[in-house]
Amino acid sequence: MRDGKTERRATCSCRGVELVLTGEPRRVYACSCLECQRCTGAAFSYRAIYADSAIVAQKGETKSWRRNGSSGQWLEQTFCTSCGSIVFMRAEGLTEALSVSVGCLEDLEFPAPAILHWPNRKHKWLCLEGVPRAEAS
Repeated sequence: MRDGKTERRATCSCRGVELVLTGEPRRVYACSCLECQRCTGAAFSYRAIYADSAIVAQKGETKSWRRNGSSGQWLEQTFCTSCGSIVFMRAEGLTEALSVSVGCLEDLEFPAPAILHWPNRKHKWLCLEGVPRAEAS
């Protein structure tokens, strides 16, 4: 707790990168687009959007790379230079905020995704009960 707010730490696999956040995320989502599948190596990404003002500390060496999303706007993945874990991302359409990889938070009580982006690209076995599907992402 910091100033009465929840404090969470996002760390990479080797623990060399750490991002400390306070408060609750604006939104929690999953995404089944092919790019999220590629960058995570999994069937979907699971991320939480935090305001930039929620960042209270950051340590470790990171590197970022950009790609264009289906909207034509850029998305920037930030990862640990040692282990390669994607800790967070930024997006052109996401102003003054970042999207944190929920698995990096190591919080088994973290809220479930509130929405699934690109549901038409999800693996057929994937069942996210009660998670609304975004019409077009």
